[in-house]
Amino acid sequence: MPGGQPAPQVVAVVLAGALAGAVPHIARGRVPDPDRTAVRLLTLAFAALCAQPLHAPHAPTGPRQVPALLGVLALTALCDAALTALTRRARPAPRPAAPPPTAPPPLAPRYAALLRQEVRRMRGAGPAVCATGAVLALGVAAAGLWALPVLCVPLLLARLALRRRDAVRRTYRQTVASLARATEVAGHTPPGHAHRVAALSLAVGRELGLPADELAVLEYAALLHDIGQLSLVDPVPGGATAPLPDAERRRIALLGGAVARQAGVPAAVAVAVERQAAPYRGQPTAARIVRAANAYDELRGRTAPETLRALEHLRHGAGRDYDPAVVESLARVVARGRVGGPGTG
Repeated sequence: MPGGQPAPQVVAVVLAGALAGAVPHIARGRVPDPDRTAVRLLTLAFAALCAQPLHAPHAPTGPRQVPALLGVLALTALCDAALTALTRRARPAPRPAAPPPTAPPPLAPRYAALLRQEVRRMRGAGPAVCATGAVLALGVAAAGLWALPVLCVPLLLARLALRRRDAVRRTYRQTVASLARATEVAGHTPPGHAHRVAALSLAVGRELGLPADELAVLEYAALLHDIGQLSLVDPVPGGATAPLPDAERRRIALLGGAVARQAGVPAAVAVAVERQAAPYRGQPTAARIVRAANAYDELRGRTAPETLRALEHLRHGAGRDYDPAVVESLARVVARGRVGGPGTG
């Protein structure tokens, strides 16, 4: 706000621009997320209010204004993270088909985990966005509105580069998902097992507050966790590896890690695949989550009593075969009925 415009005026102008920009998306049938739109407007209003003192008569100007601008931008980033975590926490979940086996966690720990996750997401692009915002504000204040299109060109190029990166990631994920289906096509695992384990693992990882990079490793490891079964001459009945001897399960896991490395996945994914059958205290976090999610999906059925028995099995092995924190997080996810509940695919 180089001219010190009132905060309501700034919000009104940005809202009008957002509505105009949403028209092409709505015409294509892609309605913008109302939660995200509300968060952006509230964050903008917060930033506009925080920036008002910078236009007071005795406020610093020029280079001396940079620390104050960076402070406003940092507070705005924290506001965005807090509001985003709040909207994620408030999203309604489907009611489970049976009384939940455990009560949902209290609001504070759940919200704290989501807030930590949102703050971690900002570690990469957040500082760059804040610095760019400060440069834009100073540039417009010094050169006028003509500086906006010039300074926005690098942002446009960065946006295009991020879109290409996201497209590459989607293609890579589709490749991993296709590789994961090899065990189903060969008759070693039930249809949809790998994707169910991946969905449940991701939900547990988010419940534990894992950052985005660890969630990506977790998803790939969950999709590929049974790839070692392709080495078996005779498929295991139902694809369940839990009844197998420990040595056989570890051999299958090691073979799966070797296949994952040959597929070119990140080393952390291969390690999680090959360590999923090891004692849980020596496992990385991704392997602990995949092991519990896989066992649950193998044991659960389509009814509430079968789901309860599967959770009871995990709790019985907590501290010996499974990480207790992972088991309780999985139970909370199942209790909310988002994934892994009775009757869900």
